[in-house]
Amino acid sequence: MALIFFIIIAIAVGAGFFWTVQEMIFKGKWSHFIFFLAAFLPFYITSLSVVYLATRSPELVSLFQILKELVVLISLLVFILYQRKIADYPFRMMSTDWMMISFLGLAFTYLVLPLGQASFLNKALYFKSMLIPGFVYFLGRNTHFEDWEINRIFKIIFIVAIGAFVINLIENFILQAHLQQFSGYALYNLAINDIEPTGNFGLTWTFETQAVTKRLASFFSDPLEMASSVLMGFAAGLIWFLTSKKEYNWLYILVMACSLGSLVFSASRAAFGAFFVMIFFIALVFRLYKLIAAGFLVLVAFGIYVLFFASEDFYFFVLDTLTFENTSSIGHVVEWVLALDSMVGNPFGIGLAMSGNAGSVTDELRVGGENQFLIYGVQLGWLGMILYILTLATGVILSLRVFYQTENTQVARIAFVGAVVKVGLLLPLFTANAEMYTYVAWLTWWMIGYSVHEYSRIQLSLRKPL
Repeated sequence: MALIFFIIIAIAVGAGFFWTVQEMIFKGKWSHFIFFLAAFLPFYITSLSVVYLATRSPELVSLFQILKELVVLISLLVFILYQRKIADYPFRMMSTDWMMISFLGLAFTYLVLPLGQASFLNKALYFKSMLIPGFVYFLGRNTHFEDWEINRIFKIIFIVAIGAFVINLIENFILQAHLQQFSGYALYNLAINDIEPTGNFGLTWTFETQAVTKRLASFFSDPLEMASSVLMGFAAGLIWFLTSKKEYNWLYILVMACSLGSLVFSASRAAFGAFFVMIFFIALVFRLYKLIAAGFLVLVAFGIYVLFFASEDFYFFVLDTLTFENTSSIGHVVEWVLALDSMVGNPFGIGLAMSGNAGSVTDELRVGGENQFLIYGVQLGWLGMILYILTLATGVILSLRVFYQTENTQVARIAFVGAVVKVGLLLPLFTANAEMYTYVAWLTWWMIGYSVHEYSRIQLSLRKPL
C-alpha cells in the first residue's frame, strides 16, 4: 500500500514540478512557481514520510526535499535571464523592501562572521531557511498576474482548506487515529531528523492534548501547522464571500466552515486566539463595530460556560492555560525566559543556528525556541528582532493601503488575505517557530510582496502629471 501511495505522490509531484519548470523556462512565466508551492507545501512532510516508508532511501527523500527551494531558485534565475537589461529594470524601493533587505543582510553578516558555536554548514542551512522566504517575497514583489491566475491561487487555497477538513473527518470518525500513524511520519523523523517517537500515539507530544486526546493534523506536518494554515483558508473564504455574487456564497461559506472545523480538530490554543485576533482585525478593517461587540459577547458567553457549565477537566484546562500553570504554557514561559536572558546578556546576538526548532539547530546549542521574535533576537540580537518586526509591520500596513486604494478586486483580495493572516499569525509567532510553517508563511510573504508591488504602482500613478 505504501508503494502505491509513493507512486501516486511521485507522479503528482513530478508532473507538477516539470509543468511549472517548463512554464517558467520555455514561456518565461517565472511567476508560476507560486502554483507549485501552494499545491505542494501542505503535503510536504506527508510526502516525505510516504517516500521514506516505501523506499527507505534518504537520497530519494532529499530529492523531494529540495524541490521547494529548487523551484524558487529556478524562478529567480529565469526572472533575471528574461530581463534584457537587468540594470535598467524599474524598481522603486518601498519601506518593506528596505526592512527585508536589511534583515537578510544582517543575517548574511552573521553567516560569515565567526560568531556562535554552530558549524558553518548548520549556519548556512539556517540562513537558507531565512533567504528562501525573502526570495519568495521578492518574486511576489515583481509579479503581475491576470485575474485568472489569481483565481487559480485562491482555488488551490480553497481546495487545501476543504481537503484538510475532509481528512480530519476520516481521521476522527473512520481511522480513529492520526494520518501520520500510517504515513511513516515517526519512521521518517527517526531516520532523517534523528527524532525519537514520543507521546501516547507514537508520534510527538504535539499530536495530543494534556488530557491525552488526539490533536489532528490532516496532511500537514503537525496540528500547529494545520491550525495556522487554515487561518489563511478562512481569510480567503471570507473576502471572497464579501466581494462575490450571492449565488456563489455557499462555496465560500463551505471553505470558512471547513477551516473552522480543522481549527477545532487541531486543538491549538494559540490558533484559537489568533482566530479571534484576526476577526477583531477584520472588523476594524471593514469598520464592522457590531462584529467586535458580537465577538466580545461570544467571549463573555465562553467565560460563563467555563465557570458554570463546563466539565471539571475543561475548567482546569482553561484555568491552567490562563495562569500559565499548564505544562505546555510553562514550557513556553521557560523558553521565553531563556531567550530573553540570552538577549540581555548578548544584545548583539549569539549567531545563526543557535535558537529555534529548525533541523540545522542542534539540541546541545539551542537557546530558546518557542517564540519566532525571540528566536531571531537570540541569534541576530535586538536589531535583528526589530528588523523582523518592522518587516512584518510595514508589509501589513502597505497591504492594507492597497486594499483600500486599488480598483482591482482580485488584487484587493490578495492584499486583504496577506495582511489579515500576518496579523492573525502574531499569536502563533509568540508560541512557535512559525516561519517554519512553509505553506502559510511563504504564501503570505508572496502576497505581501505582490501587494507592495501594487502599492508602488499606485504611488507612481498618483505622481504622474494630469
